Amino acid sequence: MEPIQPHQPLPSTSWKARRAGRFVHRGVAAGLVLAATACVAEGGREFRSLGTGGTGGVYYPLGGALASQMSLADSTRQYTAEVTGGSVENVNRVLAGQIDLGFALSVTVFERYREATEEEPGRRLRIVAPLYPNLIHVLVREGAGVGSLGDLRRKRVSVGSPGSGTEQTSRQLLASAGLTYDDVEEQYLSFSESAAALKDGALDAALLSVGYPAAAVLEGTTTGDVRLLPLSEPEISALKEAHPYYDAAEIPPGIYPGVDQPVPTVAMMNWLVARDDLPGEIVALVLNILGGEGVSLERVHEMARQIDLSALERAPAPLHPASEAWR
Repeated sequence: MEPIQPHQPLPSTSWKARRAGRFVHRGVAAGLVLAATACVAEGGREFRSLGTGGTGGVYYPLGGALASQMSLADSTRQYTAEVTGGSVENVNRVLAGQIDLGFALSVTVFERYREATEEEPGRRLRIVAPLYPNLIHVLVREGAGVGSLGDLRRKRVSVGSPGSGTEQTSRQLLASAGLTYDDVEEQYLSFSESAAALKDGALDAALLSVGYPAAAVLEGTTTGDVRLLPLSEPEISALKEAHPYYDAAEIPPGIYPGVDQPVPTVAMMNWLVARDDLPGEIVALVLNILGGEGVSLERVHEMARQIDLSALERAPAPLHPASEAWR
C-alpha cells in the first residue's frame, strides 16, 4: 500500500458526491424518527456520552465538535464529550454501558473483539464510523543518544497513558526493534505530560499514536529541544507483517517546527464504536454529520479532512446494524 499522503485530494470527496442523495433521504428519515422520539420524551432531553481522550491529542477537540453537532441536530438528546484515558478505556466503558460512543484505535477494537468468546461483552462491540488515521510520532530529546528505536534500550520512555491505544501501540513498536518494557524505563504519561517531561529533561523519548498536528508534539518541537525520529524500513515492515491494521505513512514536512523532510512512520485508523444496542437513529445521525458536514469538524482540527466513510469496508470488527444498513 502506498504511504498515506494526507494533503492530497481525498477520495471521500467524490464518494460523498455519489452518496448525496442518500444523505438527503436518510437524513429526512432520521429526522422523522428523532421527531417521534421527541414527542415521547415530551420536551425532555436524555443525556448521551462520547468518550474521547486526553486534551493534548486529537480525540478530545474532535469529539467535542462532534458532540456539539449531534446535540444541535437532535432535539431529544444532549451529547457530551468526556475526557478519558483513550482507546482502551473507551472500549471498556462502552461495553460496560458507562458511555454510549467512544473513539478507539484499530488495535484496540481488533484485539478486544478477536479475543472475546461468544459469551463475553467484547462480542457486542460494533463499528459505527471510521474517523482518521493515527500516525506514530516518536519524539526524542536531543542529546539522549537515540538514533533508532533500538537505541531506546535503558532509556526513559513515555509509552502513553494507562488505558490508551498509544500504550498498546508502544508495546508493538518496541517489539519491532526487538525490545520489551523490560528493556526500557517505561513511564505512563499523557501526551501533554510527555511533552513537558521531554522539555524538562525528565524523559529521553515519548511514543505517541495521534493525528497531526498534535498539540503535544507542537509543544515539544516548538519550545523544547525535541525532534521526531523516523522509523526505518525494517521496523515498518516488521509492524505491517505482525499486525494487519498498520499502513506505511509519512508525517509531511511543515507540520511541525524543524520538520523539513517527510518523516517515515506507520499509521492505523481510528474508529467510532458503540455497543450493538445503541439506537439506530443515533448511528444514522453520526454518519450524516461525518459524511455531510465534515467542513464544520475541519474548523476544529484538520484531521477531520481525512474522514472517509468508505473505510467502513475495512472495519476491524462487525458494523453496527444501522451502519451496515447505511453502507
